[in-house]
Amino acid sequence: MKKKGIILAAGNATRLYPGTIPFGKPFLPIYDKPMIFYPLSILLQSGVRDILIVTAPRDKALFHALLGDGSQFGAAISYIEQPVARGIADAFILGESFIDGDPVCLVLCDNFFYGEGLDEAIEKGWKNAGTGATIFCQHVSNPSCYGVVSFNNSDKVIGLTEKPQTFISNWAATGLYIYDGRACALAKTLAPSKRGELEITDLNNLYLEQEELRSIKFHKDFLWFDLGTYASILEAGNLVAKIESRDHVRIGCPYIAAYQAGYIDEQGLLDAAKTVGNPVYAASLRNTAAMSLMPDESISKDNRI
Repeated sequence: MKKKGIILAAGNATRLYPGTIPFGKPFLPIYDKPMIFYPLSILLQSGVRDILIVTAPRDKALFHALLGDGSQFGAAISYIEQPVARGIADAFILGESFIDGDPVCLVLCDNFFYGEGLDEAIEKGWKNAGTGATIFCQHVSNPSCYGVVSFNNSDKVIGLTEKPQTFISNWAATGLYIYDGRACALAKTLAPSKRGELEITDLNNLYLEQEELRSIKFHKDFLWFDLGTYASILEAGNLVAKIESRDHVRIGCPYIAAYQAGYIDEQGLLDAAKTVGNPVYAASLRNTAAMSLMPDESISKDNRI
């Protein structure tokens, strides 16, 4: 099974004006790295090497300057423009030739994930990718802001509702999904919602109607942020700063994610350290490479992404 990944990184991000007037939200920093680095690291760490970034036209050149073709990560990154914001499910229509019938993981650029069990949860989703779809859910206190998932007594998904005005459930569908190769064809059957978009909830409901929608619940201590406001960006940035300082790890680093996945070797880390500019960031890459050469294999690759 060939794994493919899409990062949806288009949109005008008007809620973040004036900071996003000159460029899109994917380039805003979450502590010491641009936002796009975090979902990219998740895909690399989960075994995805073929990645498509859906971008607004104005940002395409910036993405090329930041990430290039992905070869420095041992990956292949391509880009496609979404001229008009037509909803999350539009990513499957735009990316149909890229997906080419393979299973695909879609992650939203403005979603931040961190916590024990993330890698295992995504791997479980990939195991189910031959048939159907998997959504990843988190317990929230403000469900009316999200697509809400309802379950029966057996913890099986029985309903999905986009931003309900009356209480249904505290479980929200996060911006992380894994689909089989039918996602493109099904997305083409969707009608635009009242706000003129192809809703991901509607796509998920098609899988639910066919009894092929699965869910994975993140545990209560898992951290998920929707980075649509400056308050959430600040909160996520403070978390990254605290963990990186306290635990001496590097979160959301594509180079380390690629190294842990076996896409680049120690020399690749050392080469990257010469180009990143930031001395603290560069030191973390050199330290990761150095640890791999130590006799005790138990500490050789202990840096999280």
